[in-house]
Amino acid sequence: MNEKAMAAFAKLLEQQERRIEAMKSQGEFIDYSKLDKLIIGVCGGDGIGPAITAASRRVLAFMLDDDIRSGNVELRDITGLTIENRVACNAAIPPDVLEELKSCHVILKGPTTTPRAGDPWPNIESANVAMRKALDLFANVRPVKVPSEGIDWRFFRENTEGAYAAGNMGVAVSDDLSIDFTVTTTEGSERIARLAFEYAKAAGKTRVTAVTKANVIKETDGKFLKICQRIAKDYPEITLDDWYIDIMTAKLVDTKRRRDFQVLVLPNLYGDILTDEAAEFQGGVGTAGSANIGKRYAMFEAIHGSAPRMVSEGRAMYADPCSMLRAVVMMLEHIGRLDKAKKLERALDICMYEEKKLTVTGRDTGATCEAYADYVMETIRGL
Repeated sequence: MNEKAMAAFAKLLEQQERRIEAMKSQGEFIDYSKLDKLIIGVCGGDGIGPAITAASRRVLAFMLDDDIRSGNVELRDITGLTIENRVACNAAIPPDVLEELKSCHVILKGPTTTPRAGDPWPNIESANVAMRKALDLFANVRPVKVPSEGIDWRFFRENTEGAYAAGNMGVAVSDDLSIDFTVTTTEGSERIARLAFEYAKAAGKTRVTAVTKANVIKETDGKFLKICQRIAKDYPEITLDDWYIDIMTAKLVDTKRRRDFQVLVLPNLYGDILTDEAAEFQGGVGTAGSANIGKRYAMFEAIHGSAPRMVSEGRAMYADPCSMLRAVVMMLEHIGRLDKAKKLERALDICMYEEKKLTVTGRDTGATCEAYADYVMETIRGL
């Protein structure tokens, strides 16, 4: 029996047992209305991240101007999550940066570079994955809406388990065999399923769809599906159906069937894939924001990458900030500024789909992200 593989598996089991105990010891969700001051961390990341985050920060500060001037909200800038600094510290998130992040309640985060084979960087873990683990941001929430096509979806992707839970703990058993691990826990599955059903109930939705491959991945995916079915019994007014991930990717393209979907709950890897596909219907990943929700912390970000090629070609200033601005909408919703969230969402719909006085092309043929932020704020003033 291969001792290296057995040792890796034992380490994984110990890690996950500790994580389960930590999940069980958590209290309820933080109540932002009871805070003396809400601290929002703004972290630009790297690549085009600093450019689109700076533009989005301006819009966020504009929306929260009264709260900031009264001292109820503080915007706190956090640097140090660049690929250069992470490599220098040999850490997905340098310890001092992580402490800064933990001093905030809510975080607006720009894209970060994750090294891959062939890149000029060592193979450090994804900063996103590390942040989700460190802050226990267990729910990745992504809305996709195209009213003209009857699309109004909200995806609840489990964020800390599944195929990504131990992505850097796989084992090369031999030249002929490599093994990775996937993780599903009762606590982790219960809380993402409960969050999806609670949202559906609050939003007046009538259907939740669980997406797995439980017919083949019988233990982990099977557990996820069974827990969704059990949680569904607490919400008799909401119908639960389930689909396999392969046919689900096809049904999102089915112009008749896709109108039926409302709220979808998925394990980590399936959620990552399906939400990128879904974002294409509203204009691509550059138009979509996402929320990463935990009980103590929440982080909001674009769903696209850091686009280092745009930086090397001197085009970062022309990057599209709409994904980050959509993330700001979700942040405003999350912290209870619902009217402001609706106003910003309406302004983005006008700027992106209706008026389109400015467009962002990623090159000097379009607007800069700063000019686009000005356009959005000008539109808000007119609402």
